[in-house]
Amino acid sequence: MTTAAFTAPRGARWASAALVLLTLAVGLALEWVPDDADQGFSQRIFYLHVPIALTAYACFGVAAWKALRLLATGVERYDVESAVAVHIGTIFGALTLLTGSIWARISWGVWWTWSESQLVLFLVIFLFYSAYFMLRQSVAPGIARARLSAVFALLGVVLIPVSFLAIRLAANYIHPVVFTQKGPQMASSMLFVFALSLAGMLALASALYAFEVGGKLLDRRLRELKEGIA
Repeated sequence: MTTAAFTAPRGARWASAALVLLTLAVGLALEWVPDDADQGFSQRIFYLHVPIALTAYACFGVAAWKALRLLATGVERYDVESAVAVHIGTIFGALTLLTGSIWARISWGVWWTWSESQLVLFLVIFLFYSAYFMLRQSVAPGIARARLSAVFALLGVVLIPVSFLAIRLAANYIHPVVFTQKGPQMASSMLFVFALSLAGMLALASALYAFEVGGKLLDRRLRELKEGIA
């Protein structure tokens, strides 16, 4: 049985898990957790914004790992898997920018500010990975494109720790740091809902990844069969 044949049931399981986890997380975030002492009700978007951002980072990490596997083995299936991980990551990256802008507007009265390095760095990461697809479209399919894409994906993952560091070093209100060396700076109910939402987002990304990889591998296999018949 091919790899593509395994991805559909796996994707369905991840999708079911995502539905349950995210439904619980959103319901508990709206009705159960206490209001934030500073931001009140609007802080509840934290339970979507931060898990979405972390999921984007996770996708880019997977893309880099698959890219490394491609460069080490030359197996072109890893090119598909790396490209799909970048695609899912950019979707979650766009959602990160959207939810972050909404949160900023409600809490601080601005949609965006270019003076904040944390915001600009994440935008740079998003644009960098968006350019990944421009690279793939400019090179003919084949091992050369796969290797170029792999190098690009590996370079991009270096920006992720830089983004984390910018948030840690910032001394302003844009990104309150709730995870410190002393542990999570939030109530246990908040931490539970956050973990639930993060698990749901990762499950959703896994479902999208499985379905897209399966579809692309199946499409590639069908094209190979058509070429063989011709």
